[in-house]
Amino acid sequence: MELTQRDAESYRDRLGLDGDVVRFEEGSLPVFAVGHDLVLKLFPPRYHGEVPVEVAVMEAVHGRLPVPTPRLQGVGVLDDWGYVLMSRLHGEEPAVPDVEVSARVGEMLKALHAIEPPAVLGPGDWAAFVAGQRRGCVELQRKRGLDERWLERIPAFLDGVDLGDEPPVLLHTEVMSAHLLRRGGELSGLFDFEPAMRGAFEYEFASVGLFVTKGDARCWKALVEAYGRVPDPRRVMAYALLHVYSNMPKYMREMPAGDSFDELAVRWFGE
Repeated sequence: MELTQRDAESYRDRLGLDGDVVRFEEGSLPVFAVGHDLVLKLFPPRYHGEVPVEVAVMEAVHGRLPVPTPRLQGVGVLDDWGYVLMSRLHGEEPAVPDVEVSARVGEMLKALHAIEPPAVLGPGDWAAFVAGQRRGCVELQRKRGLDERWLERIPAFLDGVDLGDEPPVLLHTEVMSAHLLRRGGELSGLFDFEPAMRGAFEYEFASVGLFVTKGDARCWKALVEAYGRVPDPRRVMAYALLHVYSNMPKYMREMPAGDSFDELAVRWFGE
């Protein structure tokens, strides 16, 4: 289901908006700037279920984080496309790893995880979700192209990690530089809430460690000190394997090397 520039301009007109319509290049969903102050995010029918999540989390976090987030301006359906209209944030994607950015992200996560997760968020049973991810983990990583010697180590590593029974918190799940903005030396935006979930706080640190601190020990230290709690590196590594979008071969190409998952846990998610 393709969306053309003309379609987007038609939606702008039907919503009574003004300004040039420019598509953002990044992202899995079509997102357009409308003039200087608005963003129109569009969801094809198979992703309509993500609209309530985006809306609920956007409303829950607005004005409650030390980083600006979009303000909801409208929601609805246009020609089978669900849409969310929101205020536009300004800035550039921050360069990472960076100690100051890491500290600000830690402060942001502390505030985010203190907010009551909206009722629309899943999973309803975190333990069942984790169990399902474990059952499919080896096959997922095999499809990603992970070497057999690493595939063989996954079950024993996961069996040896006690993921505990942490109270569920509001998770963005994909806090990375691509979903952050920086302007004038400060973080000026966090966006993209449709992947949000409720679950263990360490799950959040998997993507943050992979895409913000990137194995830099100084940055990880700044992150966890600002957050106010040090996650167990082995639990974060387990969630890096169990994450919905996990791609271990990619991580191993881009992150510090190691000879075991225990060693990688310390190098990726430790000081």
